[in-house]
Amino acid sequence: MKIVLASSNEHKVKEINEIVNKLGYDIEFILPEGKFDPVEDGNTFEANSLIKAKAAWELTKTWALADDSGLCIDSLGGKPGIYSARYETTPQKRIERVLNEMKNIENRKAHFTCAMTLINPKGEIEYACNGICEGSIAYKPSGKNGFGYDPIFLLKNSDKTMAELNDDEKNEISHRSLALQKVLNYISEAHLVENE
Repeated sequence: MKIVLASSNEHKVKEINEIVNKLGYDIEFILPEGKFDPVEDGNTFEANSLIKAKAAWELTKTWALADDSGLCIDSLGGKPGIYSARYETTPQKRIERVLNEMKNIENRKAHFTCAMTLINPKGEIEYACNGICEGSIAYKPSGKNGFGYDPIFLLKNSDKTMAELNDDEKNEISHRSLALQKVLNYISEAHLVENE
């Protein structure tokens, strides 16, 4: 079964296919052809996920999966939230901005969230879910793996940041991996692969 991933990010499709292969599903995710850059003007992760999934379906008229994810910090009222990728102009500046805003704040609780939407070939929502990874904001960046806010995201009940995990460790617990596993379970239980 092939599913179009509503993204232009080759790193993301590689990460997702690695998780799928490791879990033994007969599913391959592919990127849409050409430029894929829909306007994400929803005000929730779920709304933006649906916008991207619908845009991928419009291009391909086949199975499409989208995710929208970001970092939510309790003491900043959930920011950066849906603006995680646009909070500053570069990943480094985004990290610096968060650390700056958290400078004198003791409550550092945060979580990564990922909303996923699966659209069927008729253009309908087949399944939607969320994955959440709990943690807190570190006082300084640590670790060389991962991307985005990973170097400042301390995992719950751990002294490691997301960027200090190897790919396999991250794929066990990341918000995207948890949401993806729910989608894969749904596809398997609904026998969608056999019904192709």
